[in-house]
Amino acid sequence: MESEDDMHDANEVASVEEEDDYYSGGEEEEEEEEEDMDEEGDDEEDYDFAEEDDVDTGDYDFIANNSDDDAIASRSQNYTILKEEDIRQRQEEDITTISTVLSISREAACILLRRYDWTVNNVHEAWFADEERVRKAVGILDKPLVKFTNSGEVTCGICFESYNRDSLRSVACSHLFCDTCWKAYISTAINDGPGCLTLRCPDPSCGAAVGQDMIDKLGSGEDKEKYGRYLRRSYVEDSRQIKWCPAPGCDSAVEYSLGSGSYDVTCSCSYSFCWNCTEEAHRPVDCETVAKWVLKNSAESENMNWILANSKPCPKCKRPIEKNQGCMHMTCTPPCKFEFCWLCLGAWSDHGERTGGFYACNRYEAAKQEGVYDEAERRREMAKNSLERYTHYYERWASNQSSRQKALSDLHQMQSIHLEKLSEVQSQPESQLKFIIEAWQQIVECRRVLKWTYSYGFYLPEQEQTKKQFFEYLQGEAEAGLERLHQCAEKELTNYLNSEGPSIEFNDFRTKLAGLTSVTKNYFENLVRALENGLSDVDSQAPPNMTGSKNVAGTSSKAKGGRAKGSSKTSSSVRNTDDSSGNWACDQCTYMNARSSSTCIMCQRRR
Repeated sequence: MESEDDMHDANEVASVEEEDDYYSGGEEEEEEEEEDMDEEGDDEEDYDFAEEDDVDTGDYDFIANNSDDDAIASRSQNYTILKEEDIRQRQEEDITTISTVLSISREAACILLRRYDWTVNNVHEAWFADEERVRKAVGILDKPLVKFTNSGEVTCGICFESYNRDSLRSVACSHLFCDTCWKAYISTAINDGPGCLTLRCPDPSCGAAVGQDMIDKLGSGEDKEKYGRYLRRSYVEDSRQIKWCPAPGCDSAVEYSLGSGSYDVTCSCSYSFCWNCTEEAHRPVDCETVAKWVLKNSAESENMNWILANSKPCPKCKRPIEKNQGCMHMTCTPPCKFEFCWLCLGAWSDHGERTGGFYACNRYEAAKQEGVYDEAERRREMAKNSLERYTHYYERWASNQSSRQKALSDLHQMQSIHLEKLSEVQSQPESQLKFIIEAWQQIVECRRVLKWTYSYGFYLPEQEQTKKQFFEYLQGEAEAGLERLHQCAEKELTNYLNSEGPSIEFNDFRTKLAGLTSVTKNYFENLVRALENGLSDVDSQAPPNMTGSKNVAGTSSKAKGGRAKGSSKTSSSVRNTDDSSGNWACDQCTYMNARSSSTCIMCQRRR
């Protein structure tokens, strides 16, 4: 049975999960506040805030959102993970339905479904609209095309050998071929790829379909396995609602409900990707931006920009040359070996003491004043600025990708090794340490979001300075909050992991980490929604003082978080002002602390 202290600690954890975003701060409504004070007492530290139903969130106020879990749960219902057995079962059910309704063989039903992309309704509509046309199109014949007498021998249509009538085979058309030729024909078609699913009679003038029954009778074990694999894959690849998981080695598919919201899905193999473009999950960036960013990272355009910004062409052979140090006397590599001046690109034989020596060029300075090199210098400067801007965003994008991979590795290590050790050291069951796994999972997700915000920022129009500055402010706040959570989950946890026995401060650490996880999750969810909306409430024409967004500024009288995300003036007023209940916001992290606390529970800064 748990002790009273443990129950109190559990209540504190549950309470922290309902508290406000530590980037927002905020006030409770008076009625809610009075009820809480009546229930909890004046001296008890509590972090309960107003319920979500009493909060006017606007478009994307950066406040705590207690319904985030419900939103995520609803999003998780818009797709279904399909294993190989699930696909096979669905195919069998559809074949049975078509076979029963249309009174045709299962083989013919499979051919029909394959023709109409495994959509039962489409088969019904086409069949009942014009059965004869459908039969002809797919090769399902209701009567044979040729007739043979039962007596005598028959010649195989491929090898032209004579056989007894009973030793030859045919599909519905009755064109007869020997088993040897059939096997070779089937094997060749299957080895050629998925086209074997639309295999027709070997007779060039015949369009009768060759179904799975013939494959099962004459195909080798390997051929039958390949054909079955092609058939199962066709169920996914012909569907508009199902796609394969792109993770290496994963054989699962994802069925998505079109028009149901976010395209981000997570397969059973734990790989998250965008169902629409099959790239890795990239909220808040749209698929078009991701495609441009991936192409830019792999294209040669930035190489050319670097060459243009950091090199000059040899005046003779035009090969680019980089100068990293030394004098202005340049010699091209063999076989050219042309000697020239780096500044004016003239032949070095025309240079000497009279032109400024080895480290200057009077000809260049005079020509520069006359504007001879203006266009070349302008192009070089533009290329250099473009390269520096791209490098700025790419390095940070790649850095967060590396950090995410490291966080994933740490998460797996925590699940497989450290959690069991921590349970033994702190004498607590692993079920009560799930808050640590949740924190690391949140770190991984936040690293992914933060990574893609840099591609978002790269394509943000330069002329929208207000929106750009506001975006950079939000991005900076996100980075700072994530670093606090990461440090707590990594550095502070190490102290308890390496301790010799149970620590009395561990419950305080539990409260702190759970609180940081909750508020960081809320902030990033709101950040994603804001960027997906294109920061639409920010006035691009307003002066760049980050005051253009009324919703982000938190003007709602019912909102928990009154602190403006776009106004430093509003921000400072909230941070330095206690709310009506006496709770105070930390100047450093904006976390709302209980009035009895003298030190911020999140960042340990004194009041």
